[in-house]
Amino acid sequence: SSASALESPAAFHPVSPSLRRRRLLQLRAHKNQQLACSIAMGAYKYIEEIYRKKQSDVLRFLLRVRCWEYRQMPSIVRRTQPARPDKARRMGYKAKQGYVIYRVRVRRGGRKKPVSKGIVYGKPASQGITGLKAARNLRNIAEERVGRKCGALRVLNSYWVNQDSTYKYFEVIMVDPMHKCIRTDPRINWICNPVHKHRELRGLTSAGKSYRGLRVKGNSSNKNRGSRRATWKKNNSLSLKRYR
Repeated sequence: SSASALESPAAFHPVSPSLRRRRLLQLRAHKNQQLACSIAMGAYKYIEEIYRKKQSDVLRFLLRVRCWEYRQMPSIVRRTQPARPDKARRMGYKAKQGYVIYRVRVRRGGRKKPVSKGIVYGKPASQGITGLKAARNLRNIAEERVGRKCGALRVLNSYWVNQDSTYKYFEVIMVDPMHKCIRTDPRINWICNPVHKHRELRGLTSAGKSYRGLRVKGNSSNKNRGSRRATWKKNNSLSLKRYR
């Protein structure tokens, strides 16, 4: 029995009570750290992770039910709270007075050229009617529609919420520039300046900068700056340098 006790690994590596206590404390501290990290992650992070997997059973069911509800309502509806609170906060929304949410429905796909009585002018090569693509994206079109409807508000940002085979639905964050809570908040009162009136109509929102090509960096974006119109004018204007 003494020989078998000497041959066992425990005989050569005895665990002292102090070492066992230290290991238990380390394990407990590690579990507490994991718990603190999961608590610090917050609810918005979990919502964000759910929306990353749009083909999951949970989100497919949720989007399908919501899309049915959206189809029964008008094209522009004011919301009491955002459908995606995590995305709205990342886009600048705050749950305070002065911020307003509107949901906008936009028809998908291109648009036909308006041709009165089928009379098409010009050459046959330029007589296209159905194959035309819009220069602006649908999110910017949604911002423009709600911006025209609510002329006293300013468009801050927007984001996608749902879509089906016919429509896309966006939520637009609007700000009241005359509200006291907005005018006294140094993080958002820049939008009260009159130069920010109808920023959505001038391509100054995030969706507008996207369709203007300003998201692209490097050598492939040479014809986007300062704007495409300015670049076209520069390239098509006759400039005769006078050398002395």
